[in-house]
Amino acid sequence: MKTNRSRRDFLKTATVAGAGYMVGFGNQMKRARANALEDVAVAGIGIGGKGGGDIAQASKFGKVVALCDVDRGTLAGAAQQYEGAKTFEDFRDLFADMQDKFDACVISTTDHMHCPITAMAMKAGKHCYTQKPLTRTIGEARYLGNLARATGLCTQMGNQGSAGDQLRKNAAQLRAGVIGEILEVHARTNRPIWAQGPNRAMTMEKFIAQVKAENPDDEDIVNDEIAEKKKQIEEASKQFDWKLWLGVAPWREYWPGLYHAFQWRGWWDFGTGAIGDMACHNVNMVFKGTDLRNPTSVQAISSGHDFDSFPAKSVSKFEFPANDWRGPIKFTWWDSSQAPEPALLEKYKFPEIDWTNSSLVIGDKGAMLCGGQGDGIPVFRDPNGNPIDAIPEDQTDFVLAPVCDEAADNDTRNKYEWFNAIWQGKPELCWSNFPNHGGPLTETMLLANLAVWAASEPDKWGEKIEWDAENLKVTNLADLKTPKVADLVCPVYGEGYDQIEV
Repeated sequence: MKTNRSRRDFLKTATVAGAGYMVGFGNQMKRARANALEDVAVAGIGIGGKGGGDIAQASKFGKVVALCDVDRGTLAGAAQQYEGAKTFEDFRDLFADMQDKFDACVISTTDHMHCPITAMAMKAGKHCYTQKPLTRTIGEARYLGNLARATGLCTQMGNQGSAGDQLRKNAAQLRAGVIGEILEVHARTNRPIWAQGPNRAMTMEKFIAQVKAENPDDEDIVNDEIAEKKKQIEEASKQFDWKLWLGVAPWREYWPGLYHAFQWRGWWDFGTGAIGDMACHNVNMVFKGTDLRNPTSVQAISSGHDFDSFPAKSVSKFEFPANDWRGPIKFTWWDSSQAPEPALLEKYKFPEIDWTNSSLVIGDKGAMLCGGQGDGIPVFRDPNGNPIDAIPEDQTDFVLAPVCDEAADNDTRNKYEWFNAIWQGKPELCWSNFPNHGGPLTETMLLANLAVWAASEPDKWGEKIEWDAENLKVTNLADLKTPKVADLVCPVYGEGYDQIEV
Protein backbone atom coordinates (compact mmCIF):
# COMPACT_ATOMS: atom_id res chain seq x y z
CA MET A 1 0.00 0.00 0.00
CA LYS A 2 1.43 3.33 -1.03
CA THR A 3 0.90 6.17 1.40
CA ASN A 4 1.92 9.82 1.51
CA ARG A 5 4.20 9.25 4.49
CA SER A 6 6.08 6.06 5.30
CA ARG A 7 6.18 4.29 8.64
CA ARG A 8 9.86 5.20 8.89
CA ASP A 9 8.98 8.89 8.50
CA PHE A 10 6.25 8.51 11.10
CA LEU A 11 8.63 6.92 13.60
CA LYS A 12 11.25 9.58 12.97
CA THR A 13 8.72 12.35 13.64
CA ALA A 14 7.28 10.62 16.69
CA THR A 15 10.72 10.02 18.18
CA VAL A 16 11.81 13.61 17.68
CA ALA A 17 8.54 14.83 19.21
CA GLY A 18 9.14 12.62 22.24
CA ALA A 19 12.84 13.35 22.60
CA GLY A 20 12.36 16.02 25.24
CA TYR A 21 10.22 13.57 27.17
CA MET A 22 12.89 10.86 26.95
CA VAL A 23 15.74 13.11 27.98
CA GLY A 24 13.71 14.72 30.73
CA PHE A 25 12.43 11.51 32.27
CA GLY A 26 14.80 8.72 31.32
CA ASN A 27 14.19 5.68 33.50
CA GLN A 28 13.90 7.63 36.72
CA MET A 29 13.06 11.25 37.29
CA LYS A 30 13.32 13.38 40.39
CA ARG A 31 10.55 15.82 41.16
CA ALA A 32 10.94 19.12 39.38
CA ARG A 33 10.90 21.06 42.68
CA ALA A 34 11.82 19.97 46.16
CA ASN A 35 8.61 21.41 47.57
CA ALA A 36 6.36 20.02 44.82
CA LEU A 37 4.33 17.99 47.30
CA GLU A 38 3.06 21.22 48.82
CA ASP A 39 2.67 23.06 45.53
CA VAL A 40 -0.31 21.25 44.00
CA ALA A 41 -3.55 21.48 45.95
CA VAL A 42 -6.02 18.82 44.82
CA ALA A 43 -9.80 18.37 44.96
CA GLY A 44 -11.32 14.90 44.71
CA ILE A 45 -14.76 14.77 43.07
CA GLY A 46 -16.41 11.37 43.20
CA ILE A 47 -14.47 9.61 45.94
CA GLY A 48 -16.28 6.28 46.34
CA GLY A 49 -15.09 3.03 44.77
CA LYS A 50 -12.45 3.73 42.14
CA GLY A 51 -12.52 7.38 43.12
CA GLY A 52 -11.32 6.50 46.61
CA GLY A 53 -8.23 4.87 45.16
CA ASP A 54 -7.68 7.72 42.71
CA ILE A 55 -7.63 10.44 45.35
CA ALA A 56 -5.45 8.30 47.65
CA GLN A 57 -2.87 7.91 44.86
CA ALA A 58 -3.02 11.62 44.04
CA SER A 59 -2.40 12.43 47.70
CA LYS A 60 1.10 10.92 47.36
CA PHE A 61 2.11 13.85 45.14
CA GLY A 62 -0.25 16.69 46.06
CA LYS A 63 -2.19 17.97 49.05
CA VAL A 64 -5.89 17.06 49.20
CA VAL A 65 -7.76 20.20 50.20
CA ALA A 66 -11.34 19.42 49.09
CA LEU A 67 -13.60 16.38 48.75
CA CYS A 68 -16.92 16.11 46.96
CA ASP A 69 -19.41 13.24 46.72
CA VAL A 70 -23.19 12.97 46.67
CA ASP A 71 -22.97 9.98 49.03
CA ARG A 72 -22.83 11.41 52.54
CA GLY A 73 -21.41 8.25 54.10
CA THR A 74 -18.60 8.09 51.55
CA LEU A 75 -17.87 11.77 52.10
CA ALA A 76 -17.73 11.44 55.87
CA GLY A 77 -15.39 8.46 55.65
CA ALA A 78 -13.01 10.25 53.28
CA ALA A 79 -12.99 13.38 55.43
CA GLN A 80 -11.42 11.36 58.25
CA GLN A 81 -8.55 10.34 55.97
CA TYR A 82 -7.63 13.83 54.72
CA GLU A 83 -7.26 16.22 57.62
CA GLY A 84 -8.33 19.76 56.84
CA ALA A 85 -10.00 18.90 53.53
CA LYS A 86 -13.28 20.75 53.08
CA THR A 87 -16.29 18.63 52.06
CA PHE A 88 -19.07 19.25 49.54
CA GLU A 89 -21.99 17.29 48.11
CA ASP A 90 -22.44 19.50 45.02
CA PHE A 91 -19.36 20.12 42.85
CA ARG A 92 -20.75 23.53 41.88
CA ASP A 93 -20.57 24.60 45.52
CA LEU A 94 -16.97 23.41 45.67
CA PHE A 95 -15.96 25.64 42.76
CA ALA A 96 -17.93 28.59 44.10
CA ASP A 97 -16.39 28.32 47.57
CA MET A 98 -12.79 27.29 46.77
CA GLN A 99 -12.10 28.79 43.36
CA ASP A 100 -8.65 30.12 44.31
CA LYS A 101 -7.72 27.44 46.85
CA PHE A 102 -6.80 24.46 44.66
CA ASP A 103 -4.95 23.71 41.45
CA ALA A 104 -6.10 20.34 40.20
CA CYS A 105 -9.06 17.95 40.22
CA VAL A 106 -9.34 14.17 40.31
CA ILE A 107 -12.76 13.33 38.86
CA SER A 108 -14.10 9.79 39.30
CA THR A 109 -17.87 10.05 39.13
CA THR A 110 -20.42 8.21 37.00
CA ASP A 111 -19.73 8.56 33.26
CA HIS A 112 -22.56 11.02 32.63
CA MET A 113 -21.07 13.57 35.03
CA HIS A 114 -17.48 13.46 33.75
CA CYS A 115 -17.91 16.19 31.16
CA PRO A 116 -19.90 18.79 33.12
CA ILE A 117 -17.55 18.56 36.10
CA THR A 118 -14.34 18.45 34.05
CA ALA A 119 -15.47 21.33 31.85
CA MET A 120 -16.23 23.50 34.89
CA ALA A 121 -12.84 22.62 36.34
CA MET A 122 -10.89 23.54 33.21
CA LYS A 123 -12.84 26.76 32.77
CA ALA A 124 -11.74 27.57 36.32
CA GLY A 125 -8.11 26.89 35.36
CA LYS A 126 -7.76 23.52 37.08
CA HIS A 127 -5.64 20.64 35.77
CA CYS A 128 -7.79 17.51 35.43
CA TYR A 129 -7.36 13.79 35.94
CA THR A 130 -10.68 12.28 34.79
CA GLN A 131 -11.50 8.59 34.92
CA LYS A 132 -12.17 6.59 31.77
CA PRO A 133 -14.16 6.75 29.64
CA LEU A 134 -13.47 10.45 29.42
CA THR A 135 -17.15 11.16 28.74
CA ARG A 136 -20.51 9.47 28.11
CA THR A 137 -20.84 10.79 24.55
CA ILE A 138 -18.63 11.51 21.55
CA GLY A 139 -19.35 15.24 21.43
CA GLU A 140 -18.43 15.69 25.08
CA ALA A 141 -15.05 14.03 24.47
CA ARG A 142 -14.34 16.38 21.56
CA TYR A 143 -15.43 19.34 23.70
CA LEU A 144 -13.04 18.47 26.56
CA GLY A 145 -10.19 17.87 24.13
CA ASN A 146 -10.71 21.27 22.55
CA LEU A 147 -11.03 22.91 25.97
CA ALA A 148 -7.79 21.33 27.18
CA ARG A 149 -5.98 22.46 24.04
CA ALA A 150 -7.30 26.01 24.40
CA THR A 151 -6.46 26.34 28.10
CA GLY A 152 -3.08 24.59 28.02
CA LEU A 153 -3.94 22.70 31.20
CA CYS A 154 -2.42 19.33 32.05
CA THR A 155 -4.94 16.53 31.57
CA GLN A 156 -4.92 12.76 31.91
CA MET A 157 -7.67 10.19 31.36
CA GLY A 158 -7.60 7.42 33.95
CA ASN A 159 -6.73 4.40 31.83
CA GLN A 160 -3.91 3.38 34.13
CA GLY A 161 -2.38 0.74 31.86
CA SER A 162 -1.00 3.65 29.83
CA ALA A 163 1.81 3.97 32.36
CA GLY A 164 2.93 0.36 31.94
CA ASP A 165 6.27 -0.31 30.25
CA GLN A 166 5.00 -3.41 28.41
CA LEU A 167 1.94 -1.68 26.98
CA ARG A 168 4.14 1.11 25.62
CA LYS A 169 6.61 -1.40 24.21
CA ASN A 170 3.78 -3.28 22.48
CA ALA A 171 2.42 -0.12 20.88
CA ALA A 172 5.90 0.84 19.71
CA GLN A 173 6.36 -2.59 18.13
CA LEU A 174 3.19 -2.17 16.07
CA ARG A 175 4.23 1.31 14.97
CA ALA A 176 7.65 0.01 13.96
CA GLY A 177 6.04 -2.60 11.71
CA VAL A 178 6.82 -5.86 13.52
CA ILE A 179 3.91 -7.57 11.74
CA GLY A 180 3.90 -5.29 8.70
CA GLU A 181 0.97 -3.25 7.45
CA ILE A 182 -1.95 -3.56 9.90
CA LEU A 183 -5.07 -4.98 8.25
CA GLU A 184 -7.39 -6.17 10.99
CA VAL A 185 -7.85 -5.82 14.76
CA HIS A 186 -9.99 -7.71 17.27
CA ALA A 187 -10.45 -6.73 20.92
CA ARG A 188 -12.59 -8.47 23.48
CA THR A 189 -13.75 -8.27 27.09
CA ASN A 190 -15.67 -10.29 29.65
CA ARG A 191 -17.73 -7.18 30.52
CA PRO A 192 -20.48 -6.47 31.37
CA ILE A 193 -20.13 -7.87 34.86
CA TRP A 194 -23.08 -5.71 35.94
CA ALA A 195 -26.73 -6.13 34.91
CA GLN A 196 -27.77 -5.14 31.38
CA GLY A 197 -30.73 -6.04 29.19
CA PRO A 198 -34.29 -4.90 28.45
CA ASN A 199 -37.21 -4.31 30.84
CA ARG A 200 -35.08 -3.63 33.90
CA ALA A 201 -36.50 -0.25 34.92
CA MET A 202 -38.59 -0.17 38.08
CA THR A 203 -40.98 2.35 39.59
CA MET A 204 -43.19 2.21 42.67
CA GLU A 205 -46.25 1.86 40.45
CA LYS A 206 -44.71 -1.11 38.63
CA PHE A 207 -43.55 -2.65 41.91
CA ILE A 208 -47.01 -2.43 43.48
CA ALA A 209 -48.58 -4.07 40.42
CA GLN A 210 -46.04 -6.93 40.58
CA VAL A 211 -46.54 -7.52 44.31
CA LYS A 212 -50.31 -7.60 43.90
CA ALA A 213 -50.03 -10.02 40.96
CA GLU A 214 -47.79 -12.34 43.00
CA ASN A 215 -50.03 -12.22 46.10
CA PRO A 216 -53.61 -11.79 44.80
CA ASP A 217 -55.22 -13.23 47.92
CA ASP A 218 -53.08 -11.83 50.70
CA GLU A 219 -53.49 -8.10 51.24
CA ASP A 220 -51.30 -8.14 54.37
CA ILE A 221 -48.24 -9.41 52.44
CA VAL A 222 -48.85 -6.83 49.73
CA ASN A 223 -49.01 -3.99 52.24
CA ASP A 224 -45.95 -5.23 54.12
CA GLU A 225 -43.81 -5.48 50.98
CA ILE A 226 -44.86 -2.05 49.79
CA ALA A 227 -44.14 -0.54 53.21
CA GLU A 228 -40.73 -2.22 53.35
CA LYS A 229 -39.75 -0.93 49.91
CA LYS A 230 -40.82 2.61 50.77
CA LYS A 231 -38.73 2.38 53.94
CA GLN A 232 -35.67 1.30 51.89
CA ILE A 233 -36.10 4.28 49.60
CA GLU A 234 -36.54 6.66 52.53
CA GLU A 235 -33.36 5.33 54.20
CA ALA A 236 -31.42 5.71 50.97
CA SER A 237 -32.50 9.34 50.66
CA LYS A 238 -30.79 10.01 53.98
CA GLN A 239 -27.56 8.54 52.63
CA PHE A 240 -27.26 10.41 49.35
CA ASP A 241 -28.90 13.12 47.24
CA TRP A 242 -30.67 11.44 44.31
CA LYS A 243 -31.23 14.70 42.46
CA LEU A 244 -27.53 15.55 42.65
CA TRP A 245 -26.64 12.01 41.61
CA LEU A 246 -28.83 12.35 38.51
CA GLY A 247 -27.08 15.62 37.71
CA VAL A 248 -27.42 16.39 34.00
CA ALA A 249 -29.47 13.24 33.26
CA PRO A 250 -33.26 13.22 32.74
CA TRP A 251 -35.36 12.67 35.85
CA ARG A 252 -36.36 9.14 36.85
CA GLU A 253 -37.45 7.50 40.10
CA TYR A 254 -34.72 6.22 42.36
CA TRP A 255 -34.85 2.47 42.91
CA PRO A 256 -32.67 0.53 45.37
CA GLY A 257 -29.95 -1.52 43.68
CA LEU A 258 -30.65 -0.40 40.11
CA TYR A 259 -28.35 2.59 39.80
CA HIS A 260 -26.34 3.62 42.86
CA ALA A 261 -23.69 2.55 43.51
CA PHE A 262 -22.30 0.30 40.72
CA GLN A 263 -25.16 -0.76 38.43
CA TRP A 264 -25.33 2.61 36.64
CA ARG A 265 -22.89 1.35 33.99
CA GLY A 266 -25.66 -0.62 32.29
CA TRP A 267 -27.99 2.34 31.68
CA TRP A 268 -27.85 4.58 28.61
CA ASP A 269 -28.52 7.75 30.63
CA PHE A 270 -25.60 7.21 33.02
CA GLY A 271 -23.04 4.80 31.59
CA THR A 272 -21.44 3.67 28.36
CA GLY A 273 -21.86 -0.10 28.53
CA ALA A 274 -19.06 -2.63 28.11
CA ILE A 275 -17.19 -0.78 25.38
CA GLY A 276 -17.18 2.48 27.30
CA ASP A 277 -15.96 0.79 30.43
CA MET A 278 -13.26 -1.42 28.93
CA ALA A 279 -12.16 -0.21 25.47
CA CYS A 280 -10.16 2.65 26.99
CA HIS A 281 -8.11 -0.18 28.55
CA ASN A 282 -8.27 -3.02 26.03
CA VAL A 283 -7.91 -0.89 22.90
CA ASN A 284 -5.49 1.61 24.42
CA MET A 285 -2.33 -0.08 23.17
CA VAL A 286 -3.74 -0.84 19.71
CA PHE A 287 -5.09 2.70 19.40
CA LYS A 288 -1.61 4.10 19.99
CA GLY A 289 0.11 1.44 17.92
CA THR A 290 -2.09 1.70 14.82
CA ASP A 291 -3.52 5.22 15.01
CA LEU A 292 -6.99 3.69 15.26
CA ARG A 293 -9.00 6.91 14.99
CA ASN A 294 -11.55 8.64 12.75
CA PRO A 295 -13.65 5.62 11.70
CA THR A 296 -15.96 6.00 8.71
CA SER A 297 -18.60 3.45 9.73
CA VAL A 298 -19.70 1.05 12.45
CA GLN A 299 -22.37 -1.64 12.63
CA ALA A 300 -23.46 -3.79 15.58
CA ILE A 301 -25.43 -6.87 16.54
CA SER A 302 -26.77 -7.37 20.05
CA SER A 303 -28.92 -9.52 22.29
CA GLY A 304 -31.53 -6.75 22.20
CA HIS A 305 -32.29 -3.67 24.29
CA ASP A 306 -35.11 -1.27 25.13
CA PHE A 307 -33.29 2.07 24.62
CA ASP A 308 -33.03 2.38 28.40
CA SER A 309 -30.59 -0.37 29.43
CA PHE A 310 -27.71 -1.62 27.30
CA PRO A 311 -27.96 -5.13 25.81
CA ALA A 312 -26.49 -8.08 27.69
CA LYS A 313 -24.03 -8.62 24.83
CA SER A 314 -23.02 -7.07 21.53
CA VAL A 315 -20.45 -7.10 18.74
CA SER A 316 -19.41 -3.94 16.86
CA LYS A 317 -17.54 -3.77 13.54
CA PHE A 318 -15.68 -0.58 12.57
CA GLU A 319 -14.06 0.53 9.33
CA PHE A 320 -11.07 2.88 9.45
CA PRO A 321 -9.74 4.59 6.33
CA ALA A 322 -6.08 4.77 5.35
CA ASN A 323 -4.17 7.72 6.72
CA ASP A 324 -0.81 9.21 5.78
CA TRP A 325 1.28 6.34 7.19
CA ARG A 326 -0.86 3.19 7.07
CA GLY A 327 -3.61 1.53 5.05
CA PRO A 328 -7.27 0.91 5.96
CA ILE A 329 -8.10 -1.23 9.01
CA LYS A 330 -11.11 -3.30 10.01
CA PHE A 331 -11.73 -3.48 13.75
CA THR A 332 -14.15 -5.70 15.71
CA TRP A 333 -15.10 -5.30 19.36
CA TRP A 334 -16.41 -8.38 21.20
CA ASP A 335 -17.99 -8.08 24.65
CA SER A 336 -19.52 -10.55 27.12
CA SER A 337 -16.62 -12.99 26.48
CA GLN A 338 -17.60 -13.44 22.83
CA ALA A 339 -14.77 -14.15 20.39
CA PRO A 340 -13.95 -14.47 16.69
CA GLU A 341 -13.82 -17.89 15.05
CA PRO A 342 -11.10 -20.13 16.57
CA ALA A 343 -9.65 -20.63 13.09
CA LEU A 344 -8.35 -17.06 13.23
CA LEU A 345 -6.06 -18.00 16.12
CA GLU A 346 -5.31 -21.48 14.80
CA LYS A 347 -4.04 -20.09 11.50
CA TYR A 348 -1.08 -18.51 13.28
CA LYS A 349 -0.60 -21.42 15.72
CA PHE A 350 -0.91 -19.15 18.73
CA PRO A 351 -0.39 -20.84 22.11
CA GLU A 352 -3.26 -21.25 24.55
CA ILE A 353 -3.41 -18.08 26.63
CA ASP A 354 -6.13 -16.19 28.47
CA TRP A 355 -6.88 -13.25 26.22
CA THR A 356 -10.33 -12.44 27.60
CA ASN A 357 -9.53 -8.76 27.97
CA SER A 358 -7.05 -8.19 25.20
CA SER A 359 -6.39 -8.01 21.49
CA LEU A 360 -5.47 -9.75 18.25
CA VAL A 361 -3.78 -7.66 15.56
CA ILE A 362 -3.32 -9.00 12.03
CA GLY A 363 -0.80 -7.55 9.58
CA ASP A 364 0.39 -8.46 6.11
CA LYS A 365 3.52 -10.12 7.54
CA GLY A 366 2.00 -11.84 10.55
CA ALA A 367 -0.14 -11.36 13.65
CA MET A 368 0.17 -10.32 17.29
CA LEU A 369 -1.78 -11.84 20.19
CA CYS A 370 -1.59 -9.86 23.40
CA GLY A 371 -3.08 -10.96 26.70
CA GLY A 372 -4.03 -8.61 29.50
CA GLN A 373 -5.32 -5.13 28.72
CA GLY A 374 -2.70 -4.55 26.05
CA ASP A 375 0.08 -4.89 28.63
CA GLY A 376 0.75 -8.62 28.39
CA ILE A 377 3.83 -10.17 26.82
CA PRO A 378 2.87 -10.33 23.13
CA VAL A 379 3.19 -13.34 20.85
CA PHE A 380 4.19 -12.61 17.24
CA ARG A 381 3.62 -15.20 14.51
CA ASP A 382 4.05 -15.21 10.75
CA PRO A 383 1.29 -16.64 8.46
CA ASN A 384 2.87 -20.11 8.80
CA GLY A 385 2.80 -19.99 12.57
CA ASN A 386 6.53 -19.36 12.98
CA PRO A 387 7.68 -16.94 15.71
CA ILE A 388 8.58 -13.39 14.68
CA ASP A 389 11.31 -11.61 16.62
CA ALA A 390 10.47 -8.28 18.24
CA ILE A 391 12.17 -5.23 16.75
CA PRO A 392 15.04 -3.94 18.94
CA GLU A 393 13.74 -1.20 21.21
CA ASP A 394 16.30 1.32 20.00
CA GLN A 395 14.71 1.03 16.55
CA THR A 396 11.28 1.98 17.88
CA ASP A 397 9.83 5.10 19.50
CA PHE A 398 9.34 3.41 22.89
CA VAL A 399 9.44 5.87 25.82
CA LEU A 400 9.04 4.96 29.49
CA ALA A 401 6.54 6.63 31.78
CA PRO A 402 8.23 8.41 34.70
CA VAL A 403 8.78 6.34 37.85
CA CYS A 404 9.43 7.04 41.50
CA ASP A 405 9.40 5.12 44.77
CA GLU A 406 5.84 6.22 45.58
CA ALA A 407 4.52 5.02 42.20
CA ALA A 408 4.99 1.29 42.57
CA ASP A 409 1.98 0.33 40.43
CA ASN A 410 0.73 1.59 37.06
CA ASP A 411 -2.35 3.26 38.53
CA THR A 412 -0.24 5.46 40.81
CA ARG A 413 2.36 5.91 38.09
CA ASN A 414 -0.36 7.25 35.81
CA LYS A 415 -1.09 9.97 38.35
CA TYR A 416 2.63 10.62 38.79
CA GLU A 417 2.97 11.27 35.06
CA TRP A 418 0.15 13.82 35.36
CA PHE A 419 1.80 15.55 38.32
CA ASN A 420 5.11 15.64 36.47
CA ALA A 421 3.36 17.41 33.59
CA ILE A 422 1.87 19.92 36.04
CA TRP A 423 5.21 20.56 37.74
CA GLN A 424 6.94 21.12 34.41
CA GLY A 425 4.04 22.95 32.75
CA LYS A 426 4.06 20.49 29.82
CA PRO A 427 0.60 18.99 29.08
CA GLU A 428 2.05 16.86 26.26
CA LEU A 429 3.94 14.71 28.78
CA CYS A 430 0.72 12.88 29.67
CA TRP A 431 0.19 9.80 27.49
CA SER A 432 -3.59 9.94 27.83
CA ASN A 433 -4.03 13.72 27.66
CA PHE A 434 -7.44 14.85 26.47
CA PRO A 435 -6.56 16.48 23.11
CA ASN A 436 -4.21 13.87 21.65
CA HIS A 437 -5.11 10.50 23.12
CA GLY A 438 -7.75 10.27 25.87
CA GLY A 439 -10.32 12.30 23.94
CA PRO A 440 -9.82 10.71 20.51
CA LEU A 441 -9.75 7.19 22.01
CA THR A 442 -13.03 7.87 23.81
CA GLU A 443 -14.59 9.35 20.67
CA THR A 444 -13.61 6.35 18.58
CA MET A 445 -14.85 3.69 20.97
CA LEU A 446 -18.11 5.46 21.86
CA LEU A 447 -19.08 5.51 18.19
CA ALA A 448 -19.91 1.83 18.70
CA ASN A 449 -22.75 2.84 21.00
CA LEU A 450 -24.52 4.61 18.14
CA ALA A 451 -24.47 1.29 16.29
CA VAL A 452 -25.57 -0.66 19.37
CA TRP A 453 -28.44 1.80 19.80
CA ALA A 454 -29.45 0.99 16.21
CA ALA A 455 -29.23 -2.76 16.96
CA SER A 456 -32.13 -3.02 19.40
CA GLU A 457 -33.63 -6.14 17.83
CA PRO A 458 -32.05 -9.28 19.28
CA ASP A 459 -29.55 -11.25 17.19
CA LYS A 460 -30.01 -9.07 14.13
CA TRP A 461 -27.44 -6.71 12.63
CA GLY A 462 -28.56 -3.15 13.17
CA GLU A 463 -28.44 -0.27 10.76
CA LYS A 464 -24.96 0.76 9.68
CA ILE A 465 -23.82 4.13 10.98
CA GLU A 466 -21.88 6.17 8.41
CA TRP A 467 -19.66 8.68 10.22
CA ASP A 468 -17.91 11.96 9.50
CA ALA A 469 -15.41 12.05 12.37
CA GLU A 470 -14.07 15.53 11.62
CA ASN A 471 -17.50 17.13 11.92
CA LEU A 472 -19.08 14.62 14.35
CA LYS A 473 -21.94 13.89 11.96
CA VAL A 474 -23.92 10.77 11.09
CA THR A 475 -23.88 11.19 7.33
CA ASN A 476 -26.72 8.73 6.62
CA LEU A 477 -28.95 10.01 9.43
CA ALA A 478 -31.85 10.78 7.07
CA ASP A 479 -31.91 7.13 5.94
CA LEU A 480 -31.94 5.58 9.42
CA LYS A 481 -35.17 4.18 10.84
CA THR A 482 -33.81 4.01 14.40
CA PRO A 483 -34.95 7.08 16.38
CA LYS A 484 -32.70 9.52 18.27
CA VAL A 485 -29.34 8.26 17.00
CA ALA A 486 -28.03 11.83 16.77
CA ASP A 487 -28.94 12.43 20.43
CA LEU A 488 -26.08 10.12 21.40
CA VAL A 489 -23.53 12.36 19.71
CA CYS A 490 -23.93 15.25 22.14
CA PRO A 491 -26.42 15.52 25.03
CA VAL A 492 -28.66 18.28 26.26
CA TYR A 493 -28.10 18.75 29.98
CA GLY A 494 -30.77 19.16 32.60
CA GLU A 495 -31.64 22.47 34.20
CA GLY A 496 -28.96 24.03 36.38
CA TYR A 497 -25.95 22.89 34.34
CA ASP A 498 -24.03 24.73 31.63
CA GLN A 499 -24.75 23.34 28.16
CA ILE A 500 -21.88 22.51 25.81
CA GLU A 501 -21.54 23.15 22.09
CA VAL A 502 -19.22 21.32 19.71
